[in-house]
Amino acid sequence: MAMEWLNVHTFLRIPARDWAAAALTVVATYVVLMSVLRLIGNRLDVRAHRTGYRFDTLTAAVLRDTHPLFIGLAALLAGSYFIELPTRLANKLDHIWFVIIGFQIALWLNRGVKLWARDKLSAQTQTTRNPVITSMMAWVLRFALWSMLLLAILANVGVNVTAFVASLGVGGVAVALAVQNILSDLFASLAIGLDKPFEIGDFIVFESIAGTVQHVGLKTTRIRSLSGEEIVTSNTALLKSTIHNYKRMQERRIVFAFGVTYDARAAQLKKIPDIVRHAVETAGDTRSDRAHFKEFGENALNFEVVYFVTSPDFNLYMDIQQRINLAILEELQNLGAAFALPTRTIQLVRRHGEPVEPDGQTHGQPPQGLQYPGTRARA
Repeated sequence: MAMEWLNVHTFLRIPARDWAAAALTVVATYVVLMSVLRLIGNRLDVRAHRTGYRFDTLTAAVLRDTHPLFIGLAALLAGSYFIELPTRLANKLDHIWFVIIGFQIALWLNRGVKLWARDKLSAQTQTTRNPVITSMMAWVLRFALWSMLLLAILANVGVNVTAFVASLGVGGVAVALAVQNILSDLFASLAIGLDKPFEIGDFIVFESIAGTVQHVGLKTTRIRSLSGEEIVTSNTALLKSTIHNYKRMQERRIVFAFGVTYDARAAQLKKIPDIVRHAVETAGDTRSDRAHFKEFGENALNFEVVYFVTSPDFNLYMDIQQRINLAILEELQNLGAAFALPTRTIQLVRRHGEPVEPDGQTHGQPPQGLQYPGTRARA
C-alpha cells in the first residue's frame, strides 16, 4: 500500500519514491560519516595513549572538529543523485562536491596548524619562550592553505587562474609598498626568531634603554625597564641598534682604582698589591687578574685593580665589591696608610712678589697659610 502511494504521488514533478530514497540516503550518509569519524578518532586516541605518538592525538582532535554543516551538505549531495534535477544544476554537482570537500580539508589542516602552534608554544618554558618563529610559520602555513584552496576553487569553476595570479602580483607590489614599514618589522621579527640575539627573560641594553624582554611580537618587542614601565619598540629599530645581552654574560670583568696619600712609605706601597689580591681571592666567586701601583697622580699615589666575578649576577657582584672594599679599608688602616683626598697647595706672596716666610706675619694681612677642607697650604 505504501509502495503504491509512493509510486503514484509526486512532488515538484518528482515521484515520492525518489524523495523517500533521497531522504533515506541523506540520513544514512550523515550517520555513517559521523560514525566513521568518531570511530577513527577513538582508535587514534587509544593508539596515542598506548604509544605516546603525538601525531595520533593531533589527528584525532582534528577529526573531532569536523563541522556538522559540511557533513550535512555532503549527505544532501549524496541524496540528490536519487532525484532528477535540472540539467544545469546536475552539471554543477561535481563542482559543489569539490568545494565542500576542499573547504573541509582546509578546515582540518587549519585546525591542525592551530593545535601544532599551541602545543609548540606550551612546550616552551617561560625563560625560553619565543613565539616568533612558531607564530610566523603558523601564519604562513594558514595563508598558503587558504590561498591554494581559493585558487583551486576558481580553477575548478573555470576561472583563468594565471591571469588572476598575475593581477594579484601587481596588486601585491602596490600593497607591499604601502605597508613596507609593517613588512620591515615582520621580517625583523623573523630575523629575531631565527638568529635569537635575545630571548624572553634576557636583560638587554640598547641605546638608552635597559630592561628585561617580556614579549617578542610580529611587529614590536616589549621590554620591562628597571624603573618598572613597559617599553614598546619596533623590531626594526631594535635590530638597527647594538644590543648588549647581559643574560648571556659568562663572567663579569671589574676594573676599579683607588689612591693613597703621598706620605705613604715605599715599604707600605709594596704591600698594598698583595693586600688587594688577598681581598679579591677571599671574597668568593672571583678570579684575580692584577693589582698594580699605576701612577703618581695629581693628589694621590694611584693603584688599579682588575678581577673577574665568575657569575653574571649583578647583585652578587655588588656584594663581592663591598667585601673587597671593606677588606682593603681594614688592611690599609692596619698598615698605617690612608686614602688620598683631593688637595691644593696655595702659595702666598706679598704685593712686590716676595714670598711670605713660613712663620712670618704682616700687620693687617691674613696669615700666610690658610687651610681649607680638602686643601693643603704651604708657604
